[in-house]
Amino acid sequence: MDRTIEGRAVHVAAIRERAEADMRAIGIDQAFIDRLVETFYGRILEHSELGPVFDAKLSGRWPEHMAKMKSFWSAVAFRNGAYGGKPVQAHVGVSNLTPGLFPQWLALFSQTLDDIAPNDEAKAWFMATAERIAKSLTLSLFYNPALDDPRLKNA
Repeated sequence: MDRTIEGRAVHVAAIRERAEADMRAIGIDQAFIDRLVETFYGRILEHSELGPVFDAKLSGRWPEHMAKMKSFWSAVAFRNGAYGGKPVQAHVGVSNLTPGLFPQWLALFSQTLDDIAPNDEAKAWFMATAERIAKSLTLSLFYNPALDDPRLKNA
């Protein structure tokens, strides 16, 4: 085997092992990921503003979405490569998706973690991660760099 490829495989394995150990240390396992996704998206569907946006996009495809979200959060937490999707592209063109929904999404996520996270450290880790994801999606979907052009601000 090529030493470069072998070195990369060892490096990737070490990243996964460290992530798994970090998650174990804060009480996170795959069962928690599954519960988080199921609880959170159950609440999404009941939410007066988020529910209709999600259901319009996912109607008839909720089981596939749930499996995808479990893979996504597993990949994020354990760095195991379980998710291979493209989150930004998945959200492009979603009807009635606005930047104002992201704070509501985060608030509901926080409430869910308040109810089911095994401890404050786990909640903090998941919230920090969710906040980065929300910021990334908001910037990717709605940010227009031309609006920051100093020449336009003086016009």
